[in-house]
Amino acid sequence: MPHNWYESWFDSTYYHLLYQHRNDEEAEIFLSLLLQRIHLPAPSGVLDLACGKGRHSRFLHHCGHDVTGVDLSPENIRYCKQFENDRLHFYQHDMRRVLRVGYFDAVFNLFTSFGYFDRMSENERVIISATSALRKGGYFIIDFLNAGFIIQHLKESQETEKEGVFFRITRQISGNKIIKTINVDDKDSQHSFREEVALIFPDQFTQWFAKAGLTVLNIYGDYHLGEYHPDSSQRLIFITRKI
Repeated sequence: MPHNWYESWFDSTYYHLLYQHRNDEEAEIFLSLLLQRIHLPAPSGVLDLACGKGRHSRFLHHCGHDVTGVDLSPENIRYCKQFENDRLHFYQHDMRRVLRVGYFDAVFNLFTSFGYFDRMSENERVIISATSALRKGGYFIIDFLNAGFIIQHLKESQETEKEGVFFRITRQISGNKIIKTINVDDKDSQHSFREEVALIFPDQFTQWFAKAGLTVLNIYGDYHLGEYHPDSSQRLIFITRKI
């Protein structure tokens, strides 16, 4: 029986149904722009941290890199295993723990796959572990929500239907977290899930990066890598490098 919300929600078929619009084309466009901003000759060793169903991993592999995707969800990793080959591997793994020390040329943590843990020290641990996995000069790229934008534009409720399944979603800010409740009506069965993401501002990230030994190269505010604005940008995307 899962003890944490992310163990049940991310392993659920309803999670992937709700977010099925996050497609391969979207991932490829975003990653292509990121790869243009960093010096990452192929083949480089790349870690996709919290890889989900592997769409970013597969594209990075297509670009010629040796890719390792890790995720806490057993179902996600079971799905990803079908794509494995000698330069693409997937493992079930907790991102707070180091997978391999000094092994990778780049670590990607994309699409708000961060800020899930109750204590800020645990979220910081993810950055420390990612940095430990990097070679000197390696890149850590994190794509997170922009807390300033969320606070001003929180959509408190919505309803949507996906393939005959109805989702009723409510959001609230409680303390330093955005809490999302997802109620699912699937024919004769009902389910309820919870999603919690910490509100983390740029100053907190830069403090963590400095402590971990990362230097910030760029900050972007959207998936087209436009300029970051604290109140109006929907995303907070950092490109950092291990000193």
